[in-house]
Amino acid sequence: MAAAFARRRQRAGSSHCSRIEIDTAALSVLEGLHSVAPGLCDNHRLVPCRVAMSQRPVLIAEPRWIDLERVRPGSLPGAVAPWLRDPGSLTQAVVRACAADFRVAVQHQGWGRALPSERHLLGQPLARRCLLREVKLLCGDRPWVFARTLIPATSLSGAARRLARLRNRPLGALLFADRRTRRLATQVARLDSRHALYHAACSHLRAAARPPVIWGRRTLFRYAGKPLLVNEIFLPEIPARGA
Repeated sequence: MAAAFARRRQRAGSSHCSRIEIDTAALSVLEGLHSVAPGLCDNHRLVPCRVAMSQRPVLIAEPRWIDLERVRPGSLPGAVAPWLRDPGSLTQAVVRACAADFRVAVQHQGWGRALPSERHLLGQPLARRCLLREVKLLCGDRPWVFARTLIPATSLSGAARRLARLRNRPLGALLFADRRTRRLATQVARLDSRHALYHAACSHLRAAARPPVIWGRRTLFRYAGKPLLVNEIFLPEIPARGA
């Protein structure tokens, strides 16, 4: 089992442009994402999505995800490196930095399909749907983090059924309250305007105000014995923190 997971993680964290396979069934993956732009091929996996205005399929790239344990010291930008490397609950870290003004704003929750690299990490077949939950963690009215959680339908049983009823409560508070929760893998990536997650994370910003690059991480957890994947994208207004 461990060897199979390692192979899935390696496939999910790298992609090549010598052979591009268009996954037409993934056209519905990015429901709820708006104003995405066509991606370019630069060692990124290309997946189709829909543009809200035209509803015509375009190609959008996934970033190159790298296992955090393989990232060289000093290669991450200093302002976000401590956030990316934090081994604990991001929710708790944001609450400590923000104090009383912290809140969760739910952007979207519903059934959908994972992106190709997400499917590989979760070990999910194409036809199987996940519960998608997208939120922003805010300090006052300033979004600090965009989070996208994928919970396979097969994971929503037993104690894990409460994951579907979070509403505006933070997921991290539930995950880290259970000592049986396990962090199986963490990957980091640099995102730009070629990437679907970049546009979802920056949806509150005017095009001219969007930074050229943002950073994110994703973590595969096992909760109540079932897998789920959490993407956490750090937005421009999140403050730098000490290592």
